[in-house]
Amino acid sequence: MKVGFFYVQNHGIPQTYFDNVLAAMQTYFGLPMEAKMKLYHKTVANFKGYSPPLDGNIDAANNDKGDFHEAFAIGWEEFEVKANDEKRADDGAMAGANVWPDDYPGFRDACLEYYHAAVNVGKTLFPLFALALELPETYFDDKTRNSAAVMRANHYPLKECHPNLDGETPGIGAHTDFECFTIMWQQPDIQTLQVMNSEKRWIDAPPIKDTLVINIGDQLALWTNDVFKSTVHRAMNKSGKERYSIPLFFGTDYHVNIAAIPSCVSADRPAKYSPVTAGDYVNKRLKEMYHTG
Repeated sequence: MKVGFFYVQNHGIPQTYFDNVLAAMQTYFGLPMEAKMKLYHKTVANFKGYSPPLDGNIDAANNDKGDFHEAFAIGWEEFEVKANDEKRADDGAMAGANVWPDDYPGFRDACLEYYHAAVNVGKTLFPLFALALELPETYFDDKTRNSAAVMRANHYPLKECHPNLDGETPGIGAHTDFECFTIMWQQPDIQTLQVMNSEKRWIDAPPIKDTLVINIGDQLALWTNDVFKSTVHRAMNKSGKERYSIPLFFGTDYHVNIAAIPSCVSADRPAKYSPVTAGDYVNKRLKEMYHTG
């Protein structure tokens, strides 16, 4: 595999789910900054909640201003909240409940409706990755029991509201994703996502009607010893329009130790990476992104 990006159709998510969550995002991100900052992610558990524009910088070596988007992050949660959800018992370094705005209950409903539908897409993809590696299709089942999936509702505001920014300030800078793969919904008709190809050139990954973008993340690259590649990408919003997107980062359960699959290691392809616990790896990358200790 040269580039770890592809599109999927027939994903099974109803159009009403996309419509509902987009409307909820537009309402939430339209709230006053004071209201949104009540759930600032650095004051709650493990990066859940709200992050304002320029709060993170994933490519600080090439960007001195920060990533120009705002976001709201959530993890697994049942529609009916459980006091002690067994699916979250082994989250370790990534433990922490979701937070929600008190004055906008519709936001939670729309986000969780889409979240659970996207998680089901992820559960469908794992057996396909296993078969592509010539492994039993159930290979990942015992490593992905509890849906270690984090969803970010992203809003890319107009740069005109921030006069210190220029046209080259990224919505989010060049990076790879942290988990196994990402399921990305892009707002139709607004080009932003770019992928670095095998020739080190940026190419557009435009929104295509009725599809989701899937990109390979670091955990799957670690597991497969780079048989599946975690590909560098970025968001550059030069459209002159506000833009919304929803990446769902789908990974292995946080307590799982990720080491190269034996069939992906050989004399010609020696192991490139040291084993790492999934939750520790994601937590480390998030701390680097938000410059927290």
